[in-house]
Amino acid sequence: MNTDAVKLLQGRYCNSLTEYSRFITREVNIGDVPLGGNNPIRIQSMTTTDTMDTIGTVEQSIRMVDAGCEYVRITAPSIKEAQNLAEIKKQLRQRGYTVPLVADIHFTPNAAEVAARIVEKVRVNPGNYADKKKFDQIDYTDLEYQGELERIYKKFAPLVKICKEYGTAMRIGTNHGSLSDRIMSRYGDTPQGMVESAMEFMRMCETLNYYNLVISMKSSNPQVMVQAYRLLVETMVAEGMNYPLHLGVTEAGDGEDGRIKSAVGIGALLEDGLGDTVRVSLTEEPEAEAPVAIELVKRYTERSQNSKFKSQNFGQESSLLTTHHSPLTHNPYEYKKRHTYEANAFIGGHMVPRVVADLSGKNLKDPAVLKDAGYIYSPLLDKYNMAEQSVDFVYLADALPSFTFPSNLKQLYNYNTWQKLADKTNCHPVFSLAEYISADTDRSSKLNLVRVQHADIESDEFGSLPFDNSLVLVLETTALHGMADQRSFFFKLEELGLEVPVIVKRSYEFGVMSNKFKNQNSLTTHNSQLTTMLQLYAATDMGALLVDGFGDGIWIDAPELPANVVTSTAFGILQATRSRISKTEYISCPSCGRTLFDLMVTTQMIRSRTSHLKGLKIGIMGCIVNGPGEMADADYGYVGSGTDKITLYRGKEAVKKNISAANALDELIGIIKDDGNWVEQEQA
Repeated sequence: MNTDAVKLLQGRYCNSLTEYSRFITREVNIGDVPLGGNNPIRIQSMTTTDTMDTIGTVEQSIRMVDAGCEYVRITAPSIKEAQNLAEIKKQLRQRGYTVPLVADIHFTPNAAEVAARIVEKVRVNPGNYADKKKFDQIDYTDLEYQGELERIYKKFAPLVKICKEYGTAMRIGTNHGSLSDRIMSRYGDTPQGMVESAMEFMRMCETLNYYNLVISMKSSNPQVMVQAYRLLVETMVAEGMNYPLHLGVTEAGDGEDGRIKSAVGIGALLEDGLGDTVRVSLTEEPEAEAPVAIELVKRYTERSQNSKFKSQNFGQESSLLTTHHSPLTHNPYEYKKRHTYEANAFIGGHMVPRVVADLSGKNLKDPAVLKDAGYIYSPLLDKYNMAEQSVDFVYLADALPSFTFPSNLKQLYNYNTWQKLADKTNCHPVFSLAEYISADTDRSSKLNLVRVQHADIESDEFGSLPFDNSLVLVLETTALHGMADQRSFFFKLEELGLEVPVIVKRSYEFGVMSNKFKNQNSLTTHNSQLTTMLQLYAATDMGALLVDGFGDGIWIDAPELPANVVTSTAFGILQATRSRISKTEYISCPSCGRTLFDLMVTTQMIRSRTSHLKGLKIGIMGCIVNGPGEMADADYGYVGSGTDKITLYRGKEAVKKNISAANALDELIGIIKDDGNWVEQEQA
């Protein structure tokens, strides 16, 4: 995207970059649960049962609704499944459940036309609805391209007319993994291609005077997903559209990884007021998804009570253009890491973001305490071994350890304590802004960390800071909309031309919520709930900055949780934002009625034998719908291709087709070994 385009587009994807303001969209009726407008952000999920298993699908749908789902999506891969949606709907209604049903359609326009007469909403994927994906590069003339659109229009128009007649809503759901060859050939594998894939279908709907639309831009890469949604909103506004947004990171995975990756993508958009419904895609039972989505959305329900709601006036100069303070160098549609100098050849510049762990309240008489920071002490050998996730700094405040630290782990002390250290090797001071100014020559020659907040940048003290290559800022915030507060600080640094590295620090004290969990649950459940909250909140707050290239380090302060949980969360955020790879990444779909094997069992089986392959991305897909496309973002892929049949991929290339599931994992490992990417677990 050229510089002039950046100047025109930047900041136009949301109401405000500096305060929470929900982007108000068109209201769409979906059964008796309307979406968009001033309605709450809705929660949804998708069944994993065979759609022909009526009882199983009804029972699972009920569990999902009881867990908090306001819409239930069910796959309809052929006409027979589409027809059976009527029986599923009938039995749900008989049991008192009026939840709107959504039919999920891929490849089969005839099934969509049947489903649209039954359910409240249909989802179509423009990448495979009357289009194809074979990874063919095709050079279209403008006339030929228009001819393809006319062909698709003829296939798509009957569904639109049925939806109009029956009052059925439609989601036009673009998936990064299933962009058609037509789109890929013209726009490439890009957020722009994702947006145009949807816009083509949206324009067709509008020519037919059909506006009951919801739009999504899903990807397994949160960075791509965030950029695509932003560009979608900017494009819609330019064309006078404001359709509701369905947010989701597809193939997010399970456990901690799935929650953190989902929060990075979904949370970054919610922070900017975007999103009308949320689906968290976990490789777990679907009823496990709703509580995670609810926790993500809850922050914005509370925040909106103290914030402005702004709607768009498409006929005049939009408020989108007047409420921003974003430097012209920042492009929200492309990733570019903020340029900084390297401090002490350790942080900033081209270095990966650093991780700070707070051990100030721990037992500093026992070297075993460093295990939570990724350093495992062997008393027999009197040495430390580094785990895959080893922090770079430990903050000790004013506490002094009684054992020797590993030589590659840096210690941080409050300035007054650091001053008194007899041996300052690998020890660095943390100053307040006033302390740093007054310290004058009594600073570290190697690395000085200075705590600041956004408001400080306008102060005389900040203006008198002596900037040299030893200085690193620790950016803190107490603002309710802390991400925007910290982002504004980065914008100001860019405007001032300051290239100082910045560690982003966020503090989480759950207080009343923690006591509530303690009173209601066992200690294990209490800790699990707080852990989930930390994963979601920190991934949102810090991930939203990292996907834009802001931050040279992260520091999570969560005194109510074990240090190992905080460490794991920090590295998980860096992994999800592709900022620092510390483990194997699994791009694992959440399962549905198309899935050809038990995804949860298979994912754990593959993880158990490959989790030591640091830096590899392995895709695990239940069926062919998104498999090949998402494989393009993975190093290797394991995709269901039939009953008891698996196809293995290297990138987007199928290298072994329709092999037995019993042998598939061994075959996959064989491919990894043949490529020279395998190491034995003991060596790792």
